[in-house]
Amino acid sequence: MRKAGILMPLFSLPSPYGIGTMGAQAYQFIDFLAQGGQSYWQLLPVGPTGYGDSPYQSFSSFAGNPYFIDLDLLAQDGLLEPEEYQNADWGGDAGSVSYELLYAHRFPVLRLACKRLRARESGALAAFCHEQAEWLDDYALFMALKDRQGGASWFTWPAPLRLREAKAMDGARKELSEDIAFWQSVQYLFFRQWSAMKAYTGQKGVAIIGDLPIYASGDSADVWSHPEEFQLDENGKPTEVSGCPPDGFSADGQLWGNPLFDWDHMRETGYRWWLRRIAFQFTLYDTLRIDHFRGFDSYYAIPYGDTTAQNGRWRPGPGLAFFEAVRKALGEKDIIAEDLGFLTPSVRQLVQDTGYPGMKVLELAFDSRDATDDYLPHRYTPRCVAYTGTHDNDTIQGWMHTAPPEDVAAAKAYLRLSEAEGYHWGMMRSAWASAADLAIIQFQDLLGLGSEARINTPATLGHNWRWRTRPGSYDGMLAQSVRREMEVYRRMPPPNGPKAPPLESASVPLDRPKGAALWNPATL
Repeated sequence: MRKAGILMPLFSLPSPYGIGTMGAQAYQFIDFLAQGGQSYWQLLPVGPTGYGDSPYQSFSSFAGNPYFIDLDLLAQDGLLEPEEYQNADWGGDAGSVSYELLYAHRFPVLRLACKRLRARESGALAAFCHEQAEWLDDYALFMALKDRQGGASWFTWPAPLRLREAKAMDGARKELSEDIAFWQSVQYLFFRQWSAMKAYTGQKGVAIIGDLPIYASGDSADVWSHPEEFQLDENGKPTEVSGCPPDGFSADGQLWGNPLFDWDHMRETGYRWWLRRIAFQFTLYDTLRIDHFRGFDSYYAIPYGDTTAQNGRWRPGPGLAFFEAVRKALGEKDIIAEDLGFLTPSVRQLVQDTGYPGMKVLELAFDSRDATDDYLPHRYTPRCVAYTGTHDNDTIQGWMHTAPPEDVAAAKAYLRLSEAEGYHWGMMRSAWASAADLAIIQFQDLLGLGSEARINTPATLGHNWRWRTRPGSYDGMLAQSVRREMEVYRRMPPPNGPKAPPLESASVPLDRPKGAALWNPATL
């Protein structure tokens, strides 16, 4: 069945408190999706971010980002007083996230809420901690130690802590018990709000597409607590790290710097760590996009310490055996393969053998540096996901102004784009009209925004992951315009699905018991 969705990061939603959250604006956006005939909300990874603020470099593959906890909902639960957070400096630009201010002001407020939570809801909190202990204990200890070490990467910690010596671990758990309890409480609050928001999407007939980075961040609880799963030396340092080779986009390639998996060890354990990771994602999302899918066929390994990716080399990945293990352990799962970039015949064969739909990006079809007809709509098959652009691409209007003139001319000719219609509407229409079963549009393209609304420019630091939409940008008029396109291109949800409410009725459900434990998946 033909469907459509919108890519909108949580951090890009409006809110008075510096960053998008799981509060009222999230519920209003869900209503907008339903009103606009959308079947999916695609998110970027929602884990806690570290240096560079990238959601693809998280402190944990399991934890949620504390910044996404809505403060107004905490006040409704009696865990905060409005004056404790409303007067803080969250930044003066409603269109951009200030991570510096969030880091300075969010955690003191959350500590107040968590202190009250532990006093009032100790039973529900204890049950949550017990259910999620397999990852939560290590994560909370990791974050408490990181705070004690001034935020430094665990690679630089004293050897007893870096190598998790038993005596050092026991001492840290006793000494940092209060801080550990804080980080556990933060996760309880995150998943309580997530569960309520996720339930609301289900009520409105909207499914969530999550995004799973293939690699774990080096500075993460994952690598620190499970070094045996990664290519590390006896001192806990990586031997080689991740990235991409030089190409038409970057003469030096891309140096991501993540530790690489020890696939031989993982195979011997039946890929247990990965199975836990994927299973956990499906307690959060309906569909999962696996980033850098080609890394399962072969991965690019760069010597640790190199400053560019030029000296890397390709090494074999786990291949189809890995996905057969996933299917055997977890059953059939709704997975999208991010199969962009340099694709060898073996990568194409792996995507085909898994049966997962791949991605087609319209902007890439006209890039003269690396153009491929595979991204032109006349080559699409139904089993794929069409995008005009992803979070790593410019917006449509931005691309029209920054791409080489010959690329823009080719797009205009092939897609019959006109300024009168709006270049962004013409390109989105082409994605919706394509044979792809699913078409995903960046929200900023619905607004016709330029490069100022770009989410990420790969291989750069300092200005990414900050764009936020303005209050009122997803209104009834825009929803009706999108809905008409869905009707034209046969992408409407089934008529017997949940009815979309009027947008003005969008609000956070208030009929739940205060402090109720709303997230209780089966123990992984």
